[in-house]
Amino acid sequence: MHGETNAKSSYKNLIYTACIVVAVITALSFPQLFLQVGDFPLKKLIVPLLQIIMLGMGTTMSIADFEGVVKQPKAVVIGVVCHFIIMPLLGYTLANTFSFPPEIAAGVVLIGCSPSGLASNVICFVAKANVPLSITVTTISTLLAPFVMPALMKLLAGQFIEIGFWKMMIEIMQIVILPVAVGLILNRVFRQSAVIINKVMPLVSMAGIVLIVAIITAAGRDSLLAVGWTLALCVLIHNLSGFTLGYWTGRLFGLEEQSCRTIAIEVGLQNAGLASGIAVQMGKVATVGLAPALFGPIMNTTGSLLGTFWSQRVTENSDHRTENSVQLAPNN
Repeated sequence: MHGETNAKSSYKNLIYTACIVVAVITALSFPQLFLQVGDFPLKKLIVPLLQIIMLGMGTTMSIADFEGVVKQPKAVVIGVVCHFIIMPLLGYTLANTFSFPPEIAAGVVLIGCSPSGLASNVICFVAKANVPLSITVTTISTLLAPFVMPALMKLLAGQFIEIGFWKMMIEIMQIVILPVAVGLILNRVFRQSAVIINKVMPLVSMAGIVLIVAIITAAGRDSLLAVGWTLALCVLIHNLSGFTLGYWTGRLFGLEEQSCRTIAIEVGLQNAGLASGIAVQMGKVATVGLAPALFGPIMNTTGSLLGTFWSQRVTENSDHRTENSVQLAPNN
């Protein structure tokens, strides 16, 4: 039964990744399709789409998502702290190493400062990792984002571009906290319809993120063609280093195998959608938004491969850790 569910999760993730790759290729080939419709610039859709995605996350959340804090506080703290230390510092280091133009470099830092990707829960399920821990770390890092992201960006990306701390904090709260809160309320009020909502929202979210990636790719086509391969290499190194450092940090602190896998996935997968939304609010979607746009399809591919690899390496307690049901969410 678990093998069949894992196969379905991997298959859906593969289809979703393929859709993003097709969207990127199409946007590079026919950018005019994703720039505007009539007089309406399509980039104005990015923030509303993200709010819908975060609302969907809120409809799937409950108090149970925070049980991990009580049951395994050490692992939760390690996961959240590692995520907000490893990825931002990696982003800052890589941005300086590759000597990108300032706004593109700021985008590399921005994706590093983002919270965990929502699809980390699915990848952890496929990888036979610690799913309850994954859900808790994703939830906490997302709720901390309005406060942690602006601070990290001010500290690490301030040398590249001007960062407005309070402005960014308010924008992230509008994109994350408000929709999640509405989703939580809807989940409480319409409990009987929650099953239907939870089936529909992941599909809406996936379609939304594919469209967001296409819009950003089209908007930043010229810059992407100029630094595309170099930026893709930078993003790939960022992603793979996150997996590696996350896993071995868990080992260093004595966590069991399933939790180490979870920390690796939580650290390596970023909410690229949120980073894209911030780039839009900054008015720099064609430059700052490029690294997040590339990070999405790359982390989808590497995350799926890693999850599939680990799924073939069953270890002690893996069945116990994956018995908990997890709502399929899209990679961001």
